[in-house]
Amino acid sequence: MVRAAVLPAVGAPLEIAEIDLPAPGPGQVRVRLAAAGVCHSDLSLSDGTMRVPVPAVLGHEGAGTVVSVGEGVTGVAPGDGVVLNWAPSCGSCHACSLGEVWLCANALTGAGDVYARRASDGSDLHPGLNVAAFAEETVVAAGCVLPVPDGIPLTDAALLGCAVLTGYGAVHHSARVRAGETVAVFGVGGVGLAALQAARIAGASQIIAVDISPEKESLAREAGATDYVVASDTTAREIRSLTGKQGVDVAVECVGRAVTIRAAWDSTRRGGRTTVVGIGGKDQQVTFNALEIFHWGRTLSGCVYGNSDPARDLPVLAEHVRAGRLDLGTLVTERIGLDGIAGAFENMVAGKGGRALVVF
Repeated sequence: MVRAAVLPAVGAPLEIAEIDLPAPGPGQVRVRLAAAGVCHSDLSLSDGTMRVPVPAVLGHEGAGTVVSVGEGVTGVAPGDGVVLNWAPSCGSCHACSLGEVWLCANALTGAGDVYARRASDGSDLHPGLNVAAFAEETVVAAGCVLPVPDGIPLTDAALLGCAVLTGYGAVHHSARVRAGETVAVFGVGGVGLAALQAARIAGASQIIAVDISPEKESLAREAGATDYVVASDTTAREIRSLTGKQGVDVAVECVGRAVTIRAAWDSTRRGGRTTVVGIGGKDQQVTFNALEIFHWGRTLSGCVYGNSDPARDLPVLAEHVRAGRLDLGTLVTERIGLDGIAGAFENMVAGKGGRALVVF
C-alpha cells in the first residue's frame, strides 16, 4: 500500500488515503516518486474545468525511480531515474504522422483505465492524466516514462515533465521567439516562470512579465524579466508605453482567462504573435471584430504542452540546465507534502507563488 491524494468526485476536496497498486503488467512500469509539481491543470481537473474520470489520483508532473517493470519493457530498468510523460504519443494517429506528437489523438486513453484501488474499500481509482503522480508510487505505461538526463537531480527533473516543457516550448516551438524580439509573458506561475527563462535563452531584447500580484516581481526578474506590469484594465497600454508605443513582438498567455487572452492580443504590435498556453473554461469567451483582425495582422495560436516532443526536447533542456542557462530551482516557491496540495490549489486560485513541489 502507498499513500496518495485522491479526488473522490469533481469539486470535492482531496483526500489523503492508502491505495493498493498492482504489480506492473506487460508494458508497464512501477515508479517510486521523488517529487511532483502542482500544476494549474490539476486544479482544472479537480474543479471540473477539464474532464477526468473519478475517483482519481491527480498529478501529472513528476519524476522518480523505477521499482519494477512488466514483461516486454526494455527502455528502463529497476533503479533508473525517470521523468513522467503524461501525454505519450501513439505514433500512428494523424497528428503523429505529421510529427505533431503533442496533439496525439490517443495520448490520454490511459486516463480512463482503472490503475489502482482504494485500500479501505477496494473501490476503483483512475490515473489523472495517465500518471497519477500525487502518490508515493505509481504504475504507468512504459511510454509514460523517459530517462532522467545526466546531471539533473530527481526533484528538479519533476519540473521538466510539464512546466518547463510547456513554458520553454511555448516560446521556442509555438511563438518561435527570435533574438532581439520583445516578449510579454502573462501569468508568473510555474509555466510563466519557465517561459520567462526561455525568452531570455532565446535572446529576447526586452521581456515584460505581467501578473495580478505585485509580490511576484522579484520572481519574474530573477527568471529574466526586464520589466514588470501589475495586471489591470490598462495593461496593454502600459506594455505599448514600454515598447515605444508599438507593442511586443510576442505575447505568451499562461493564465487561460478571456481577459488576459484579450490583453495579450492587444499588447502585441501590428503583425505580432500571441500564443495562448493557459487552459480556460468554456465560459471564457474571447471576442474580436473582423476589422481589427484585418487591420492588426496579428497571429493568435493555441499551444498544447508547449508543442513539445519530450523525447526530443528533454536532452535540450538538460543541456541548458547543465550550462546554467536554465535554473529549475527558481520555479519552486514552496516544497510540501501530500497534505499540502489543497493549500497549493488555494494559492493558485489566489494568484500566489510559482510552482509548489510535493517532495516525497
